[in-house]
Amino acid sequence: MAEQVFGADKTPARERRPIGPAMWRGLLGRCPHCGEGKLFRAFVKPVDRCAVCGEDYTHQRADDFPAYITITIVGHIVLGAFLAVETLFILSNWVHLAIWVPMTIIMSIALLQPIKGAIIGLQWANYMHGFGGESDDQEPPEQ
Repeated sequence: MAEQVFGADKTPARERRPIGPAMWRGLLGRCPHCGEGKLFRAFVKPVDRCAVCGEDYTHQRADDFPAYITITIVGHIVLGAFLAVETLFILSNWVHLAIWVPMTIIMSIALLQPIKGAIIGLQWANYMHGFGGESDDQEPPEQ
């Protein structure tokens, strides 16, 4: 490993992981490391380890971030479409409900797992939350 020097701090450099391919593999529900193994064992429950390469996913922390991203994307699409339809057509309230509520629910369900996979891929590529071999729970070294 090469050595990076930042002022007086000397830390070993890590191998660079490509962010784009890792997020794309996660978006497709595949292991960000090898691209072969499945990333999810249930709808949004990641596997503990990749069946192909053995990458450990027990320490990933996507938490609520995928839901926030999903809400943002779906909200912008549905709101824009609603405003366009409202401007072009005169529809009753029940027709709007029949269009926009199912569209919102379907889009949210369809986007949640791919977005969570992409977030896990981003975490893996950036060595976040234990993907670099160290724990997030470590105490800083005493000086």
